[in-house]
Amino acid sequence: MHPLFALALVVVAGIGVTRLSRFPPRYAALFNDLVATGAPYVLLGALLGPGLGVLDVTGMHLLEPLLALGIGWIGAAFGARIEWRMLRTVPRRVWWMGLALALPVLLACALAAWFLARSVPPLADAWRPTWPAILTLAAAATMSAAWSGPKLARRTALLDTIVGALAAGAALVLIQPTRGLVATLIASAGLGALCTWLLRPSRRHDTMGIVIQLFGVILSGAGFAYATGLSPFWVCGLTTAFTVNASDVATRHVIGKLLSRWERPLYATFLILAGALLGPLTVWLLPAGLALAAVRIAVRWGTVRLGGMRGWSPLHGLAPDFGFETARQGGTALAVAAGFDLVRGGIAGATLATVLIMILVGEAIVAATPLTASPRQAEVS
Repeated sequence: MHPLFALALVVVAGIGVTRLSRFPPRYAALFNDLVATGAPYVLLGALLGPGLGVLDVTGMHLLEPLLALGIGWIGAAFGARIEWRMLRTVPRRVWWMGLALALPVLLACALAAWFLARSVPPLADAWRPTWPAILTLAAAATMSAAWSGPKLARRTALLDTIVGALAAGAALVLIQPTRGLVATLIASAGLGALCTWLLRPSRRHDTMGIVIQLFGVILSGAGFAYATGLSPFWVCGLTTAFTVNASDVATRHVIGKLLSRWERPLYATFLILAGALLGPLTVWLLPAGLALAAVRIAVRWGTVRLGGMRGWSPLHGLAPDFGFETARQGGTALAVAAGFDLVRGGIAGATLATVLIMILVGEAIVAATPLTASPRQAEVS
């Protein structure tokens, strides 16, 4: 199939899935939670690609830059939330609470992934290079998507995602010790300065102009990352983080609004392309993803429970079900895994597939348990 027709089919499929939201009330919440995980998009891509062969694999590989753009856009949406003016208002106790909740999950999932890779040779072959892949899986497990709900849950989710993003960045540094880090920082600083200059108040004329300028900067960052073998998530994320911290309040508001408005369709397209590009993978990824999801949920719940019972000050006063309020995940974890696969040469490989399974299983566990506090609106990044 011609790449343009494949792209049109992907876009139409993504819009169609996002429109399938008129369900009876008893099923609407469950469907919205399922869509929030991104699972229907990836499964649709896998069905159209490797499953039925409707999307030609050779032609789909020509659309890999679009997948890189999706990774970069999700990274940009995350970077826009890293605003120093907001972070410095977070109380010290909340910082300690965030670390107390994130670090046990990071360490436990890294240990579980290491044990699985050592015990099952097919997993060790799929997760290569081993230690960076293990660190990326643990980082994705640490990230949360509770951008709505109680203020404390939103702050904790942001801190979880920051810790996970730093761990994922460390994994990329292990693969590209110097060149990747230096190139990412230079490109992000340059693009961030360009974006700040383009969006400064004296140059903002209309909404369409702002859209074109912001899209052009993110497209440049994702294209540069794809061409040089870097992670679009980090290049675009650091670009918007630089921009929102160097701009005025009105500009920061415009950036956040535009990124959130276009996030859903690009996210859907990104996931469908990822599903269509998935190749033959070992069946051991399924039990591995299930095990990592179980470890993640158990450690998060156990940390809150044990911290409350022991009277540990960072977790003192938290309800036992608070660990489930930030247990849902979304596109940020998938974008980090896809960025890692892109850097190591397989744009939709074993790391992305494992994280997808982990998110699906984790969503099922959270939805099935009676302890869930049920913040029913987990966003996609």
